[in-house]
Amino acid sequence: MKPKRRWNERTRLILTLELAVVLPAAALVILSAWHLMHIQRDRAVEAAIQRDFTQVLAISEKEINQKAYEQLDDVRSGFPAPGMTCAETLDRLLAAHPYAAHLFAYDPDHGMMFRSQPYRLKNDQAFHAEADGLSEMGEGWLKMEYKGLLETMTKMEKKGTPYYAFKNWVPRGEKHVYQSIVMFAKTDEATGKKAIGGIAFDAEYLRDRFFPEMLETVTSHNLGEGQGDKNHAVIMLHPKGESAPLAASAGWDGGVPEVERNMEAVFPGLTLAIKLRGTTLEAIGQHFVRTSFLALGALSLLLAGGIVLTYRNVSKEMALARLKSDFVSNVSHELRTPLSLIRLYAETLEMGRLNSREKYQEYYCIIRKESERLSALINNILDFSRIEAGRKEYDFRETDMRELVRNTLDSYRYQIEQHGFTYEERIDEVPPLRVDREAMARSLLNLVNNALKYSQDRKHIGVKLYRENGSVKLEVIDHGIGIPHQEQHKIFEKFYRVGDPLVHNTKGSGLGLSLVRHIVQAHGGEVLVDSAPGEGSKFTIALPVKQGENGRNLASA
Repeated sequence: MKPKRRWNERTRLILTLELAVVLPAAALVILSAWHLMHIQRDRAVEAAIQRDFTQVLAISEKEINQKAYEQLDDVRSGFPAPGMTCAETLDRLLAAHPYAAHLFAYDPDHGMMFRSQPYRLKNDQAFHAEADGLSEMGEGWLKMEYKGLLETMTKMEKKGTPYYAFKNWVPRGEKHVYQSIVMFAKTDEATGKKAIGGIAFDAEYLRDRFFPEMLETVTSHNLGEGQGDKNHAVIMLHPKGESAPLAASAGWDGGVPEVERNMEAVFPGLTLAIKLRGTTLEAIGQHFVRTSFLALGALSLLLAGGIVLTYRNVSKEMALARLKSDFVSNVSHELRTPLSLIRLYAETLEMGRLNSREKYQEYYCIIRKESERLSALINNILDFSRIEAGRKEYDFRETDMRELVRNTLDSYRYQIEQHGFTYEERIDEVPPLRVDREAMARSLLNLVNNALKYSQDRKHIGVKLYRENGSVKLEVIDHGIGIPHQEQHKIFEKFYRVGDPLVHNTKGSGLGLSLVRHIVQAHGGEVLVDSAPGEGSKFTIALPVKQGENGRNLASA
C-alpha cells in the first residue's frame, strides 16, 4: 500500500497562497505584459490617436466649408436673374462683399459679364493682370463647356451641393497665391432661362484672414478640451503635393504632419494636416508603453512584497499558535508537578505515617515550598496576561536590594539543593532602589529557575549583587547548556524556546525571560545575556541608581 500523503500546516499555507494570491497575481501581471507588448507591436496607441486626428480633420474641413458656404450664399442671393446681369449690379455685390475678388455671369445669349474689385484694378497691376487673364480664359472655357458644366451643377444642386469649385494659382511677384473659383447655376423661375454665375475668392483674403482665422477657430473647437500647454495638437493647411504651409494655427513648429486630409468641396487642391507640437505619435506610443511597463513592474514588486509579507506574517502567526499550544501543554505539566507533590505529602501527613516531629516539619516545609512554586507559576501567567492586555502596573517603593535578594534566594534554596546544585552567593553593599519588590523577586526566581532547568552535568548557580558605573547589577550565572549567539536576541520573546533538544525535553512555559525583560524595562533598566553553547550563561539585570521619577510613570506595560 502506498502511504497516504499528509499535508502539514506549512504546505497548506503555501498552497493557499499560490491558489488565492500568487496565481491570480501572476496571471494578471503576465496578461498585462502581453497586452502591452501587443499594443507596442501593433502601435495601437498611435493608431488610436490617428483615428482621433482623422475625425478632427473631417470636422475641421466641414466647419471651414460651412463658413465658405455662408459667404457664397450671401453673394449668390444677390445675383441678378439670367439675362438681367449688368455691370452696376455686379459692382454693388463686389462692394458689399470685399472677400470676392471677381464676379462673373455667362449664358450663351448674352455672353460673359466679368467684373472685378474696382479699387484693386486701379492700384494693383498684378490684380489687373489676374482679372484680364481670368476674363479671357473663362469666356473661352465656358463657351466650350457650358452645357456640360450646367448639367453637372444642376445634378449637384439636387444633391444639396449647389457649388462647383476649382483651384487657381494667381501670380504675386515671384510667387503664386492660392485662389478658389466657385461656380453655380442660376435659373430664372419665370422664363426658365439658365446661366452660370461665378465667384472668385480674393487670394490675399484667403491667405491672410480666412484660412488663419478658421484654423484657429477649428483648433479651439475641436482640440481645446484635454489639450496640455506643452504637447497640444496644431493644424496647418498646405497645397496638395507641397510641404510648405499656406496657413497654420498658432504653435505650429514645422516637422512632418501625423495625419492629412485632402479638401474637396470649396477649396480643392489644399490639404489639411495635423500633428502634436513638440513630439510625435511614435514618441507618445513609446512613452505610454514604457510608463505602463514601469507601472506594471512597480505593481509586480508591490504584489511580490505583499505576498512575502503575508507569508511571513501568517507563518509567524502559525508559529505563535504552535508556541501557545506548547505553552498550554507545558504549563499543564508545570502545574501538575507541584500539585502532585503537595497532594502526596498532604496525604502522607493525613494518614499519620510519620514518627518524628522533624519529618512533620520537613513535609510541611516541602508543601509550603511547592505552594510558593505553584503561586510563582500562576503569578507568571497572570502577569503575562496583564502585560498582553496592557494593564500591568507596578508598586515602586524604596527597597533594600540586598535583603530582597537574600529573602528570595532563601525561599528557593530548597529547590536548589533538591536538584543537587552548588550555590555561590556574593552580595555587596548597594544603595536602596525604588522597585516593585514582588516583580523583582519574580525576575530573580525566573532566572534561577532557568539555571536549574537547563544545567546537566555541571550543576552550579552563582548570584551576585553589586554596584558598577552608576548601576546596581544583579547577575545569575550557571554552567548549563548555554545559548547560541544567533538566538540570544530571541530568547526574551514570548513563548520562544531555544532549539536545543534538552530545552524541548524540559517542560517550561516560555514566559519567564519575557516577563523578566518587561519588569526590568519598567524599572528603567535592561537585561543582558552573555552565553556560549556548552559554556553556561550569565544573565545580568542592570538598574539605574538614580531613577528620578521612575515610579508610576514606568509602571504601565
